[in-house]
Amino acid sequence: MNVSRRDLAVAGAFAVGASGLLLSGLAGADAADEAAVAQSVETLRKALLEGDKSKLEQVASAQISYGHSDGRVETKEQFINGVMTRKQVVKSLAFPELKVAVVGNAAIARHIYLAESEREGKATTTRIGALQVWQKQDGGWKLLARQGFRLPA
Repeated sequence: MNVSRRDLAVAGAFAVGASGLLLSGLAGADAADEAAVAQSVETLRKALLEGDKSKLEQVASAQISYGHSDGRVETKEQFINGVMTRKQVVKSLAFPELKVAVVGNAAIARHIYLAESEREGKATTTRIGALQVWQKQDGGWKLLARQGFRLPA
């Protein structure tokens, strides 16, 4: 069987085109998953701000490990109970500098946790870093782990 340069060129062009299509399909899937994770992060932010128990239960995995910047680590029940019984009134909550990376059925979200709150007439600003690990469960993204950490001064 004789293979000409033309045959090789056609085969090479086909291979490059097919790989481009495959990679663009994967990039599209990652972009859609990244958007879905970002939406889940936003759902969490609103639930924390509003003290919405049903949304917190919806977005948190049963196996969640919720770490605070002071070193405390809570289960799902402890985390949700803490939000529902908190003594401070949260006036605003933002997650600036959100970055999301999806790896298979897991995702990593990093952001700043910026809150304005009031307790017994005293205003407080909280500015810490947060690392969240999300996992695709039952067709949706659930918060599997979260760790807050102090930022450099």
